[in-house]
Amino acid sequence: MSLLEVDSVDAYYGESHILRGLSLSVEEGEVCALLGRNGAGKTTTLRAVASATPPEVREGEVRFQGERMTGRDTEDVSMAGIGLVPEERRVFPNLTVEENLHLAEVSRNSSNLFGRSLGEIPDTRPLSEVYDAFPRLDERQNQLAGTLSGGEQQMLAIARTLRQNPKLLMLDEPYEGLAPQIIDDVEDAIHRINEEGTTVLLVEQNAAAAITIADRCYIVDQGEIVFEGASETLRNDEETRQRYLGV
Repeated sequence: MSLLEVDSVDAYYGESHILRGLSLSVEEGEVCALLGRNGAGKTTTLRAVASATPPEVREGEVRFQGERMTGRDTEDVSMAGIGLVPEERRVFPNLTVEENLHLAEVSRNSSNLFGRSLGEIPDTRPLSEVYDAFPRLDERQNQLAGTLSGGEQQMLAIARTLRQNPKLLMLDEPYEGLAPQIIDDVEDAIHRINEEGTTVLLVEQNAAAAITIADRCYIVDQGEIVFEGASETLRNDEETRQRYLGV
């Protein structure tokens, strides 16, 4: 059994049919990349897994550790161990770095609102471990999030979700708008997070960077999976890369 199974999902925005029988799986302990051109259905897939609205899943189901997630509240899916870092980063600009990171504790302590007891929810990851993964944030604990660079805000968005101690960390376009050196720093952090036992599902427009970090890749095109395989296989398949990714 895979950690995450997306089984024949059809998802819609209103009457727009975005995902068309999409299936994929993510194995425990791996870094898996979901690639594709703009509008292919990458973000919609992550939102379907996270049970975010929109989209509306009308067919198929999402299973996490064998448990059906489709139709559950977004908060319940999060408490089950799926963490989503959205494309827009969404840090709280008027709070410090450390105050942003403490929000994970507030979310956990409010878990009774989501129908789960505290015993069913993983403890938040210690701040020291988060700062080990993101040394730059350690240096800026008392700095307002709104004054951080774009790369630092991306690190903070990942770190805040990481504090919730997810089993599966989903990243939506973490390299968007970042300088090459900052991309390297974010990649290093993702490596450390994964090596410490967190499974990663990465959606990324920068296919070359994603292939470098991922163990396996999927390509989605017009809401359907058109490639599945090892990153090395995709790296050596110029025809597929050019056809679906333009690289």
